[in-house]
Amino acid sequence: MPATPISILDLAHIGNGGSAADSFRASVAIAQLAERSGYRRVWYAEHHNMPTIASSATSVLIAHVAAHTATIRLGAGGVMLPNHSPLVIAEQFGTLETLHPGRIDLGLGRAPGSDQTTMRALRRDAMSAESFPRDVQELQGYLTGRSIIPGVDAVPGKGTHVPLYILGSSLFGARLAAALGLPYAFASHFAPQALNDAVATYRREFQPSDQLADPWVIAGVNIVAADTTQEAQALLRESQRLRVSQLLGSGRTFDDAEADAILNSPSGQAIRHMSHYSAVGTPVEVRAYLDEFVVHADADELIVASMARNTEATLRSIELLAKVSDLDG
Repeated sequence: MPATPISILDLAHIGNGGSAADSFRASVAIAQLAERSGYRRVWYAEHHNMPTIASSATSVLIAHVAAHTATIRLGAGGVMLPNHSPLVIAEQFGTLETLHPGRIDLGLGRAPGSDQTTMRALRRDAMSAESFPRDVQELQGYLTGRSIIPGVDAVPGKGTHVPLYILGSSLFGARLAAALGLPYAFASHFAPQALNDAVATYRREFQPSDQLADPWVIAGVNIVAADTTQEAQALLRESQRLRVSQLLGSGRTFDDAEADAILNSPSGQAIRHMSHYSAVGTPVEVRAYLDEFVVHADADELIVASMARNTEATLRSIELLAKVSDLDG
């Protein structure tokens, strides 16, 4: 049985006291290590108005990393399409594919990637998510050279056939991906609830397309690999504490004791549940967890998100996982 491909979701984290420039340097280092180690692809997610995430201009970050790598696939995981015109995204990713042939992916989501106030600053209509299926088809038309808007083509973009992926955490995305015959990436690394139902629905309803003959499921999972179990558990706790401040702090950073008290309370249960699917421990322990998870998720590919909150620990996690995995890119 072939080894399951493993990819990386780079959260483009801005560390405490760090800068976006530091994050970009880290993203290049992560992608270069992933390329040397045989990972399948690296994706970046569109987020806005988040002081700890630097991937808001997703296509620009992809271009930067692509210029510093040679072979690894890079892409969006994803672009929040209702924030944008499908034509503009087709032009951006058509440009990327033209500059870096055969290396670009385009994952698409329908969430705002932000809060309601930021959504308004993006000039996004609150109802724009309702047109997501139509927008995906319009975007697909531009990239395949079969535009559904008469007289309008994406230049660059037309005929580049940048592969599309539907991202989701519910049955909506599963059914859309199945109906369009596109790969489906489930965000189980932070929204684990509907994983099994969504994957089963996608596989049952899948219709072959020009892009994809058979269903392809990518499942997200968190990792913290370290030289010892104790070190990995400490890195996990550090990440969970940071998430408490991000989600509940309203601009305030909780100290460790305060964050732990919240995590151990009923109100912290939801935060802990977000990282329900997490492989934490030594390389052997992480590999064993992933072997079980790929069966549980019925996944064709895994995309791992490091929960370590510093570049050194993230690179170490990626390196250690590669050493115990049969990676061939």
